[in-house]
Amino acid sequence: MSLEQDQPDETADPLDPFRQFLALERDVLVLSAAMFAFSLGFQMTNRYMAEYMSALGASAVVIGLFGSFGNVISAVYPYPGGAISDRIGSRYALTAFGLCSTVGFAIWLVAPAFADVSIGPVSLAIVVIFLGLLLSQAWKSFGLGATFAIVKQAVSPSQLAAGFASTETFRRTAFLVGPLFAAALFYPFGSSDGEIVTAFQLILLVAVVFGALGTVVQHVLYRPEDDVGKAFEGVSQLLADLRSMPDELRPLLVGDTFVRFANGMVYVFFVIVVTRFLEVGLTLSLPAVGTVSLSPQSYFGILLGIEMLVALLTMLPVAKAAERVGLKPVVTLGFAVYAIFPIMLINAPADATVLAGLFAFSGLRFAGLPAHKALIVGPAETGAGGRVTGAYYLLRNLIVIPSAALGGLLWSGVSNPVTGGELFIGDPTVAFGIATAIGLIGTAYFLLFGKEFEAYQ
Repeated sequence: MSLEQDQPDETADPLDPFRQFLALERDVLVLSAAMFAFSLGFQMTNRYMAEYMSALGASAVVIGLFGSFGNVISAVYPYPGGAISDRIGSRYALTAFGLCSTVGFAIWLVAPAFADVSIGPVSLAIVVIFLGLLLSQAWKSFGLGATFAIVKQAVSPSQLAAGFASTETFRRTAFLVGPLFAAALFYPFGSSDGEIVTAFQLILLVAVVFGALGTVVQHVLYRPEDDVGKAFEGVSQLLADLRSMPDELRPLLVGDTFVRFANGMVYVFFVIVVTRFLEVGLTLSLPAVGTVSLSPQSYFGILLGIEMLVALLTMLPVAKAAERVGLKPVVTLGFAVYAIFPIMLINAPADATVLAGLFAFSGLRFAGLPAHKALIVGPAETGAGGRVTGAYYLLRNLIVIPSAALGGLLWSGVSNPVTGGELFIGDPTVAFGIATAIGLIGTAYFLLFGKEFEAYQ
């Protein structure tokens, strides 16, 4: 037997993540299972939050502020989350973050009970939804550094994109199942605000159940050999981590920030475009079933399912291709799709088939995510993957914070606070067009100045 045959295979199997799951490889298994549970809950709920808030009386400006509040959380949570996971270990960190997210879903569930109480011009139900976001996003954002560090520990440097593709497959499978589940729950209901609220509460109940299951599974089954780093030393350590960020990350961070700012301007409004701007549903004649009419809310779930199906079909092959062509071309492709999708969506005709094609195209943006993650965490030193990831997302997401609020203002218009007249008449097409322009700037910057990770050169 050759020496190569005697050596254990330490690489992830990017083409067969489901075999890893069945083989009970704990590091990838438990993380993948938790990703599935929380991604299912978050994808079912977060993509519909604008519709939920609209049904409860929120304006486009308030919805934009909600998106920016989410950006604040995305900016603030990852670095301390990464530092916590590096210090106490990913098992206890992810368990705590999972519990917080589950409670957050439950708070969203009970929010309509406060709809008749007002705080100034805003319903208390909307305030409760804002508060629930503080908890519901905990696993997704606090746990970001921990999930990156787990994959970095599990695979060799040249297989990072494949390792991320393996875990992302389970996460994106949830992104496929979740919206389809939501579409099914919306189907028996109409498009009135009251029926939308009732249907979404059923979706939130499912999210609570999956969040609780995910928390228990990861705490009971996950037994990592964590490479625990040093204790968090406060702001001085944060500044040191920012200053020592690997050179490969700097142009990536600039391009990524432009692209994410652009996406943040309009992302929360995608559901509104389909359900209230274009008002596109779907009517099908099925054998042995008859005519099936899907409301715009239900059809939006189908569109998200189409988007994720394309992502799942392309993610693993593209991650494998990155080992031959490098990470940079793959990341650039993802950035380009992020950039041009908004202008295509807002100018689309009110046609169900066209929208299905557009959301299928949008699924290609996820094909570059494993390569993107590999390019972020790859250059990090062992034991610092959580902090490097957290520092990167802290910088990016701090800048992205006002994006959704800006998108909401461009959508609904800006009034003169003195005269009450319109300074700018809101126009969704302008909001989405500006978003695409900003995204293309970021894509071009990374294409010109982005650096390749050495392991892929």
